[in-house]
Amino acid sequence: MKTFAGFIVVLALSGAAHAEDRDFCADRPGKGSPPCVLDKGRFQAELGGVDAAFSRGGGVSVDDVSYGGLELRLGLTSTVEGQLSWTAHERIRTKDQGVVSTVSGAGDLGLGLRWSLKNPGGDGLSAAIQPYVTAPTGANGIGSDLWQGGVIVPLSVPLNADWSLSLSPQVEARENASGSGRHAGYALAGGVGRAVGPVNLGAELWVDRDDDPSGHVTQASFDLTAAWTSKALHDVQLDASAYVGLNRQTPDLELVVGLAHRF
Repeated sequence: MKTFAGFIVVLALSGAAHAEDRDFCADRPGKGSPPCVLDKGRFQAELGGVDAAFSRGGGVSVDDVSYGGLELRLGLTSTVEGQLSWTAHERIRTKDQGVVSTVSGAGDLGLGLRWSLKNPGGDGLSAAIQPYVTAPTGANGIGSDLWQGGVIVPLSVPLNADWSLSLSPQVEARENASGSGRHAGYALAGGVGRAVGPVNLGAELWVDRDDDPSGHVTQASFDLTAAWTSKALHDVQLDASAYVGLNRQTPDLELVVGLAHRF
């Protein structure tokens, strides 16, 4: 955890020196990633207060609840930012034919970069590339046993003065369900968004394809998001999301609330 502590120290020391602010742009809410990059020397903390997913079917119920999903972002240059993510606590409760089992603990540690390819402020047509790795630091039954990694290519396109389109194609190397070896996984989040006063509203479709050797799994959801930033606190955002599963492999409902603060 020395890497985690060191990253926080760097963030705290770097907040004093920064260039002229770009528009506030958070990774939250939603499952996609925006192409915007923080100004050099600025940092941002994004916190998932509660993330609760519920699945029911076939005599099995699963409640997966996370608290304190933290992402730290630091502007390294005018076009590159560093990212660190970690979940403080996750609890998975499974009830199968009346038998209840529970696992809980902290999540894995994620490290990544986002490199802007066009318009790092996220205005106009914007594009970025975002490679990342995940270190197996999580609790047994919560985190992975192997290093994993992948790349996301966030894109955003203004449709008109009010609406914008966002896409986040992703490819990832994931741990096999057997615990030995890795396989490919693919995901795509695509949606539209619109600002209504201080509130940004969004709707997206998310699809994930997992090519595990033991059996392929496809998940899909329809997601609604809302984010609010007041004029008095233009560096703070509050958000809420609801994700509705579209097939049996996806949680029936996932509810998320959180906030983001730029320093």
